[in-house]
Amino acid sequence: MKRIYMSAALVFSALFVVGEGYAENGSPVLTGPYLGQKPPGSTPEIFASGIVSTEGWEVSGVFTPELNEFYFIRDSKDSEKQEMVVFINTNNQWHESVVSPRVGTPLIAPDGKTMHLGKRYKERTETGWSEVKKLGAPFDTLPIMRLTASSKGTYFFDEFKKDFTGSIRYSRLVDGKYEEPKLLGKEINSGKSFHPFIAADESYLIFDSKREGGYGDSDLYISYRQQDDTWGEAINLGDKINTEGWEAMASVTSDGKYLFFNRNMAPGNHENVDIFWVDAQFIETLRPKQ
Repeated sequence: MKRIYMSAALVFSALFVVGEGYAENGSPVLTGPYLGQKPPGSTPEIFASGIVSTEGWEVSGVFTPELNEFYFIRDSKDSEKQEMVVFINTNNQWHESVVSPRVGTPLIAPDGKTMHLGKRYKERTETGWSEVKKLGAPFDTLPIMRLTASSKGTYFFDEFKKDFTGSIRYSRLVDGKYEEPKLLGKEINSGKSFHPFIAADESYLIFDSKREGGYGDSDLYISYRQQDDTWGEAINLGDKINTEGWEAMASVTSDGKYLFFNRNMAPGNHENVDIFWVDAQFIETLRPKQ
C-alpha cells in the first residue's frame, strides 16, 4: 500500500529549528536536549514534527539512557521496507542517519549496553553496536514483538498470537541464567496486551491493551508493583493520552521526565502514525498510596 510523504519544502517549513541556521546540505541545525524540541506539558504533543514525525509512518521512538541518541522506526522513503533511524548528538548538534533495515522493535537496557530487538539484540562496543544476536532459549520459540529489561536484568515481553490476542510474560535472571518465562496475572493480561515497558526499578509497568472500558482502539495502561510483589490493577492513562484511535509502544526517558508513545492520526488508519511525547508526572499522580 502506498505511503504518503511531505515534500522537502513542506518538511523544512514545518521544522522546529533550534540553532543558528542550516547545515551545508540544507538540513536544519538541531541543538539542545531532545533534538532541541520544546518540552510538552500534560497534553501530548507530536515529537519533532516534520523531522521525526511526518505524514508517513513512524513508531517506537526511544532515547538511550544518556539521552544523546534517539532511535525510531519508519517506512523507508526509497523502498517499501521499514528502516531504523538514529539521531546522534555530537558536539551539541543532532545528526540523522539510517542504521539498517528494521530488525525488531528497539528498546535500550537501563545500563545502555544492550539494544533489545524482540528476541534479538545488539551489544554496545567500543566502535558502536555489534551485529544482531539471538537470545536463544528459553525465548527462541516465542513470537516476541517487544522486550524490555529492568536494571536487575529481568525481561518483560509480549507474545503475539495468531488470533491477534496478546499476553505479557516475564523471566528473571537467576544465577546467570534466565528462568522459564511466566505469565503475568489477569491484572495485566486481560484483553489484548502488547508492547510492555518496565521501569528500571520494576516499580511500574506500562503497556498497551484493547479491553473493556477503554476509549476506542488500544489504550495505554500502567500497573504498579505492590508491597507483596504482586501487580496492581491496570490503570488507564486517561483521555488526555488515550483517544478513540490507537495508542501503543510507550517508553519513559531515563530521567523520568517524558513518556513517548505512538498514535495513529486518524482512527482506523495506520498509514499515518506519529510519535508523541508528554510530561510523565502522571506516573506519580496515579501511583496508589501505600
